[in-house]
Formats: sequence, C-alpha cells, structure tokens
Amino acid sequence: MTSQPTLRTTGDSPGDPTGTTPSGGAGAPGGHGSGLQAGLKNRHLSMIAIGGVIGAGLFVGSSSGIAAAGPGILLSYALVGTLVVLVMRMLGEMSAANPTSGSFSAHADRALGPWAGFSIGWLYWFFWVVVLAVEATAGAAILEGWIPAVPQWGWALIVMVVLTATNLASVGSYGEFEFWFAGIKVVAIAAFIVVGGLAVFGLLPGADTDQAGLANLTEHGGFLPNGAGAILTGILLVVFSFMGSEIATLAAGESEDPQRAVTKATNSIIWRIGVFYLGSIFVVVCLLPWDSKAIAEDGSYVAALDSLGIAHAGQIMNFIVLTSVLSCLNSGLYTASRMAFSLGQRGDAPKAFARTTDRGVPRTAIIASVVFGFVAVFFNYKYPDSVFLFLVNSSGAVALFVWLVICFSQLRMRRIIQAEAPEKLVVRMWLYPYLTWASAALIVFVLGYMLTDTEHNGRTTVLLSLLVAAVVLAIAFVKQRLAGRGGAEKA
Repeated sequence: MTSQPTLRTTGDSPGDPTGTTPSGGAGAPGGHGSGLQAGLKNRHLSMIAIGGVIGAGLFVGSSSGIAAAGPGILLSYALVGTLVVLVMRMLGEMSAANPTSGSFSAHADRALGPWAGFSIGWLYWFFWVVVLAVEATAGAAILEGWIPAVPQWGWALIVMVVLTATNLASVGSYGEFEFWFAGIKVVAIAAFIVVGGLAVFGLLPGADTDQAGLANLTEHGGFLPNGAGAILTGILLVVFSFMGSEIATLAAGESEDPQRAVTKATNSIIWRIGVFYLGSIFVVVCLLPWDSKAIAEDGSYVAALDSLGIAHAGQIMNFIVLTSVLSCLNSGLYTASRMAFSLGQRGDAPKAFARTTDRGVPRTAIIASVVFGFVAVFFNYKYPDSVFLFLVNSSGAVALFVWLVICFSQLRMRRIIQAEAPEKLVVRMWLYPYLTWASAALIVFVLGYMLTDTEHNGRTTVLLSLLVAAVVLAIAFVKQRLAGRGGAEKA
C-alpha cells in the first residue's frame, strides 16, 4: 500500500510557508544568495492577475474563431472561460493553502507523486520557452514595420535582451514592467468595450454606426450560421489564448502576502474573463457582421475600430498588440525561470537552477530559459517549416495537460489538507468533487475532439504534444526508479 503524501507547511524551501525566504535568511540549496524574495507589491500582483488573462492571442486569433463559429463564438469563449474559472478555483485552493513558485507542479509532486511534478513542470517550462520565440518574432515584425532599418531578427534580439536584463535585475523590476504593460492592455480593452458598446447602442457621437447593432447577432445566417458543431471548432481555436491565467499563483510566492494574493486572484477570475474576453468579443460581433471581409483581412479588433471611423486604427492596434507581446515575453521568461527554479529545488533539474543572487533572482534558471528561447528564435528564422513548426505543435496542447493535472491534484490535495491543516482551506472548490471530475471530463473531451480536427491542425498538435509528454514521462519514471534504487543501496 502506498503511503499517503503529507501536506507540507513549506513552500520552496524548508521552514518557509510562502516559498520565499526573507532577506538574510537561508540561501537556496546548492548556492549562495537569500532565496526568492518578496519583491512583488500588491499592485503588481493585482495587475499581473488582471493582465494574465489578456494575451496577444485575444487580439490576433479571435478573427479565425469568429470566421469558424460566427456570433456563436461567444459560446465557445463562455465554455472555455467557465473551464478556466473552475481550474483556477482548484489551483487557488491548493495555492492558498501552500503558496509556492512551483504552483501546480509542486502540488502535483505532493498529491500525485514526483513523476507528476517532474513531468508537468518540464512540459510547462517547454511551453513558455517556445512562447518566448513566438512572441519575440511577433513583436519584431511590428517593430520592423515601424523602423525597417533594423532587421526583424535584430528586433527579436533586442526585445529578448532587454526583458532578460529586466528579469535579471530583480523580481521588483519584472513586476514594475508587467504593471505598466498589463495596465496598457487593460486600459485599451476597457476603452474598446466602452466606445464600442456606445456605438452598438447608437450613443457614440459622430461615429459611423450603420453596420453596428444587436441585429448582427442573429442576421447573416443566424447566431450559429455554421451549425452547433462550430462551437466545438471555436473552442479549439480560442482555448490556448487563455493560457497565462495561472501566472498569478506562481508570482504569489514572491509577494508580500502570498495567501491574500492567491485568494484575490482566484476570486476575481470570473469578472476578468467575463469583461475582457466575453465583453470585447461581444462588442466585435455586434459592430460588424461576422462574415465581414474586414474581419478576415484586417483582424477583428482593427476591423471593429475601422468601422467606427477611428483614424489610424491599424497602428493603434499594432501598439496594443506589441504591448501584449512584450507583456507575454516578460511574464513568459519570469514563469519559465520560476518553474525551473522550483524543479531545481526539488531535485528535478540541475541544482544550479535553485541558486539565487543576493537580490533573490534565480539567475541560472533565467539564463537557461532565455538561451533555449534564443535557440527557438534561430529555428524560427532558419527552419520555420520544420524544426520550429515541430516545437510549436509539440507544445500546443500543454495548456490542456496542465489543467488536467490540476484537476487530479486537487482531488487528492483536498483530502490531505482537510486531514492535516483544514484551517488552510481559505479557498474552496465549488461542489467538490463533482465539478472537478466534470472539468477533467471536459478537458479529455476537448483533447479527443482535437484528434478529429485536421482542418485547424488540432490532430497534429495533440499527437506531437503527447509524444513529447511521453518522452518526459519516461524520463521521470527512469529518474524515480534510479532514485529509489540509490536509496535502497544506501539503506
């Protein structure tokens, strides 16, 4: 019979419930320094939580979803948004009880076993370092359009170097950059919703609102012009734009009050998704017919702004997308490095990853993450249709794998917390365990449906992601077996 895992009152280091070590405390294993430090202020965490759900994918990728499902894309966003709310509630329950920079990877390690924490931690790291390359390239394309004298690869190098320097300086500098990046995104989306909403109801002075109105939801073929099945297709196209909502739980370990930060981020996820995703997409499909050529050619948000006669709509949106890209790069590097740091502390990565500077920065983990990002950028320019395409596709379904692991971890962790430290259950998953099982079933269904999708590359994405996951799992089991054998020999 396997032994019941215990709820440790520690985070990333012994005797540290938050996963951080105050200045002057014990250093990280295997190196000098003061461990991770509480350098993120409450305003940083609030904006990281809000901005984490607003990715460049919302601005860039929503047009393909609208083309596939029509106004019914709102149901696709609502279904995925509901799933994310439920998964974040589970993660919030575990992270509020034990805040740590390893977040769901550390929880999986304790609830399901070292193999689970190892596997999902490395897969998540892999996902974000590939995202670094994708976002650096997207940002470089915009910057080259503004200043063509610098080649695209040069801009990619510049943005990567600048944000690496930011992350290497201190966690506070990361938080400050992210505060302003996320602030611009939030203000832009809020302004879009207000201005667009006024236009939809004919209350915007001087705007050309001939095409706008609620009638766009039912005309042009109806609310579901391509049938109810298009809702599922829409889910496949929008699900990955929600990745990033979990960043707040990783960052909470370096905040002034980790438990309060996690609780606040978890409780606010509903309105964040409701306003920024459903609200802005609702405005888009009301301002223009879903089958408008402008949406397909210019992108949904640019087309919506153009329809109101707003000058330089394309450049305005390019600036907002660039801000989102830089925010994603900044957070992606931070997230990848903190996951690598946590893996290092648990012995699942080189010990050097767990070393910190005197300012609490896991320098080796950051450099290792950005080096892989630079390599991926190189592949994007040198082998875009082979090596880089493989990297993108093989990391594409990791978001769903992460959410699935969170579901199974919470099922076990709830029992552990209730048995050993029930006072730590300050955030509780609704209707446990029924909604947890329902969420897991929905994730498995989406993965299964992706296997039938050849038109939008869903099948390839799942199969390659499963291949990479199988390799990582095999390494995890071999490592665990060798560790067990080594322990037996010492005994």
